[in-house]
Amino acid sequence: MSKSSKARSPLSVLADDPQGRSLGLELPSGVLVDAPGRRRWGKASEPLLWVSDEAVGVGALAAHRSPALAAAGLQAVLFQDRRGLERWWQEREFRPERMSDPDDHHVEPVLREFWSAVVPDPEEGAEGEELIAPFGRDWPGLAEGGPQAPDDPDAVACGLADELIASGALPSPRLALVPAGRGADVPTVMGWGGPANHENDTALISTVLRSWEDRFGARVVALGFDELHVSVAAPPRTAVHALPVAAEHFALSPDNIWQGSGSIRAYADEAVTGSNHWGFWWD
Repeated sequence: MSKSSKARSPLSVLADDPQGRSLGLELPSGVLVDAPGRRRWGKASEPLLWVSDEAVGVGALAAHRSPALAAAGLQAVLFQDRRGLERWWQEREFRPERMSDPDDHHVEPVLREFWSAVVPDPEEGAEGEELIAPFGRDWPGLAEGGPQAPDDPDAVACGLADELIASGALPSPRLALVPAGRGADVPTVMGWGGPANHENDTALISTVLRSWEDRFGARVVALGFDELHVSVAAPPRTAVHALPVAAEHFALSPDNIWQGSGSIRAYADEAVTGSNHWGFWWD
């Protein structure tokens, strides 16, 4: 994200104030992860993000996700490891310099391009048609926004984080702070490569997440090596409304359907209608 790369990271204060008290925080012990690239002689590395040393529990995201933190230019999320990829954030696989800026993209062209790349070929016949029904091979267009959210989207995000931790879906999450103006931009700012098998420019993912923030009260809650958990304050409440949202999900993360529900209809019913948790993964 070249437009923001010259600004000094608000994380720099944590080098001298590791608990973040000057930011109104009481952080657990953690480590600053430097941005990748060669360090310039005589100059300290610029921190890319901060991650807690140990796993955090229920209530951790709520305790650190506040308007004051956002005003300081930081977003609090959770990182989750997985077997064989423990502490993946320490492997220096972040590539923020390779990402474009979400400001340079618009959601509908992004999703239209994603859709055209994943819809079944006509040669797949009835099986392919059933996978994307009730839609055809043409991009069906953006879904309408959800109903007015009765709850604060950030409160919904913290509630989902607690549910995922308590249920074991996030068995050992770390608290992370990322310098971003909005949660949707976190994957791009950190140069996250989770969707690399589908899309190398994570700014396009952030473009979609920004739109979901606006239309559905969505918030980024947690990231794994190749998975993303999003809370939704205003999800679709009917199957009719959920179907075009499911089409957007298929365009963004086709493995949710290819290796999951099997069809857009089934996915809309199982994972979209009334759901405050949208999860994505890229194989």
